[in-house]
Amino acid sequence: MDLKPVLHEYLRATRALMLAKLDGLSEYDRRRPLVRSGTNLLGLVKHLAGIEYVYLGTSLGRPPEEKLAWEGDGSVWEGADMWALPSETSEYLTALYRRACEHGDRTIAELDLDAPAEVPHWPAERRKTTLGVLLVRVVDETAHHAGHADIVRELIDGQGGSDADMVDEAGWRDYHTKVQQAAETFK
Repeated sequence: MDLKPVLHEYLRATRALMLAKLDGLSEYDRRRPLVRSGTNLLGLVKHLAGIEYVYLGTSLGRPPEEKLAWEGDGSVWEGADMWALPSETSEYLTALYRRACEHGDRTIAELDLDAPAEVPHWPAERRKTTLGVLLVRVVDETAHHAGHADIVRELIDGQGGSDADMVDEAGWRDYHTKVQQAAETFK
């Protein structure tokens, strides 16, 4: 079995899920942090744009033409890639993410999984790797953050993940009650 197209398809599907979490929301709802860590939908998209460009671009000797301000000034290490500045519109950040994904898609299409890579910010002893390792990492990162997006979106308007339409509202209330009652046995 050729693993590259399988991984690429999972990545494409999860990217689409990530962007779909923004659908129908106001600019405020896309940006607001609903958990203590500050996690927000638009920040996740911004973060993933950087992930795509670094791991499926720069690390493989294929740096993007555009420079990310938060990488250039080092503020990425202070979390600047995890939230949107007022000057960074949803349109700008989603377009940036789409361009980063297109850049990653070209890398995946043009290189073999064993193509050598070097991640600039990893410790020297682990810096050298391959496209295959980095592709698995990007699939994992994207899925990880899409899960965060599911939860944030559910906190915003009750719209949950891909299984949200399995039952109706009353069914979810009953399910939630059952889970809560099970937890309460340990109070």
